Amino acid sequence: MSLEKLGDWVGKARTVEDQITAWPVRALAATLDDKDPSPRNGDPLPPLWHWLFFLEAVPQSAIGPDGHAERGDFLPPVPLPRRMWAGSRFAFDGPALSIGENATRKSEIKSIESKTGSTGAMVFVTVRHTISGSRGHAFVEEHDIVYRQAAKPGEKPRESQPAPTDPTWSKRIVPDPVLLFRFSALTFNGHRIHYDQPYVTGAEGYPGLIVHGPLLGMLQLELARRSNVGKVTAGFEFRALSPIFAGTPLTVGARKETDGSVTTWIANDKGGLAQQGKAVFK
Repeated sequence: MSLEKLGDWVGKARTVEDQITAWPVRALAATLDDKDPSPRNGDPLPPLWHWLFFLEAVPQSAIGPDGHAERGDFLPPVPLPRRMWAGSRFAFDGPALSIGENATRKSEIKSIESKTGSTGAMVFVTVRHTISGSRGHAFVEEHDIVYRQAAKPGEKPRESQPAPTDPTWSKRIVPDPVLLFRFSALTFNGHRIHYDQPYVTGAEGYPGLIVHGPLLGMLQLELARRSNVGKVTAGFEFRALSPIFAGTPLTVGARKETDGSVTTWIANDKGGLAQQGKAVFK
């Protein structure tokens, strides 16, 4: 399908309602090894934890070969087989969602853009999510999805640029398949690159299971906000640069800047920069 035809999807919108319940929050806290008290109604939902809600329940008969919903409904039918979470931007400019309240997410296809990179053709789709709670507008998220062509025979991952080595705070994690499975289950994410070893190595050409982009983004913000007790997250953004694979150590880094913002990143086991971000507090 031509890019011009894909442009018909720009402006397409849908709205989903959900209740912010305690159980997924408790389960994610356990998955991340947080020692927070058990969540109760009225507690604020931490930023990014809305990914536990507004989940799309696609019938099994409507699942595509990669484990995602078949394309062409809300998301455009981009004719490229590999799909990845390229990044997100958040503006937390309203009252935070609270556990126990009803909430609404309005999603709209903001843009569709074609590019050519070192590995061939790519299409970027940006979705704008506006989330509201019982007290009105809560925050806005812009989510970038990248579609890429199939891996070429013998294609090797691109060398990453060096990650920063001067964190104010850091944390080392070894993401294993169980962590990936639990995060996939909590976010109802059927993408096979996160749990199906034969698929991710055979069909998509990667060397192993890929750690979720949003999980890496959440690890960055969790380190930054938990290191800035008493401050409220006003904004956050992150961009994926190269994959992180299960079973290999990663380092979450966060550096406090002179303006009060926090630069965040994910470094792979060789010290390469896999994901970078920035958090702003008030």
